[in-house]
Amino acid sequence: MYIAHYFTFLRILIIPFFPLVYLEYEKLGIGPTKMPYVLLGILFICALSDLVDGFIARKRNEVSDLGKILDPMADSITNIIVFFTFTQGWVSIPLLLVFVFIYREFIISTLRTVCALKGCALAARKSGKIKTILQIGVNFFIVFALVVFTQGLVSIEDLRLWSFYAVAIAAFYSVFSAIDYLYSNRIYLKKVFVP
Repeated sequence: MYIAHYFTFLRILIIPFFPLVYLEYEKLGIGPTKMPYVLLGILFICALSDLVDGFIARKRNEVSDLGKILDPMADSITNIIVFFTFTQGWVSIPLLLVFVFIYREFIISTLRTVCALKGCALAARKSGKIKTILQIGVNFFIVFALVVFTQGLVSIEDLRLWSFYAVAIAAFYSVFSAIDYLYSNRIYLKKVFVP
């Protein structure tokens, strides 16, 4: 266990508070206008811990196999929990869009695991990093839209429409990044799956 791993675990431990605050803010004594700011704080801590764990791992020359597995796993857990949360309440994005993210992560993670067990490491793709950054950006965008909505500056219809289009763009790019990943690693996948 390196120091960077603790920052990754911090992200995994903090993100469950996101749906708790969004769905139960009244029981927690948080007003509706303050709730989006608490959500922003949670997202900010998660994003900061993501930057810090990578920086520390490179700075201290502690890039490890465990870190290579934990970091993308923490990213996936964070983003999918946020998207799932936004299928409820004011935002109400369609659940089917969230299934796109889950399906993509399940397929790619399974292929990585199978290939690793057979001694073949699949290279990460730039499109995968862009996918993660885009999802984080969409999550922040929706929370900012919530801030505007709770201030009474836009209607709930606008909030839901903006959120839908933002998540749809992220879902489309997630599919693209999966295709890019599979195509770029096709030679290795053939070696593993084709006798």
